Amino acid sequence: MAFGGFNDNHNQAPMADINVTPMVDVMLVLLVIFIITAPLFTHAIKLDLPDAQAAAAQEKPQTISLSIDSAGRIYWDKQAVELKDLGPRLAAAARKKPAPDLQLRADKETRYEIIAQVMAAAQGNGITRMGFVTEPRETKPATPAK
Repeated sequence: MAFGGFNDNHNQAPMADINVTPMVDVMLVLLVIFIITAPLFTHAIKLDLPDAQAAAAQEKPQTISLSIDSAGRIYWDKQAVELKDLGPRLAAAARKKPAPDLQLRADKETRYEIIAQVMAAAQGNGITRMGFVTEPRETKPATPAK
């Protein structure tokens, strides 16, 4: 019998062990093939490539810093500016190539109405990239448990 053992009793059960020898043989043959063929992949074809001029790297966009204090006064890069004068300045800045980034800083006591007006003026005058700048929250040192 092909599935039986070599014992003398008549209750011959099928062999439950998996024969891994053929699998190991195949894996060793594949390993040898890969060891032999791997150096062939490292040889490069020698080419004489033409020279070409690459385009100049794009310059970083200018960053406009708008700050709003708790009283609602607006500052363009630390220079005070009125809300009515902000629109033309934003429009002139938006025409530059590449378009500038707008960083908006506002005091936590600033009325939301002022912030919304500044954001609307920026969007209405062509500023497409706007970000809010905040301060990181201070972490308190852990106190040891008693």
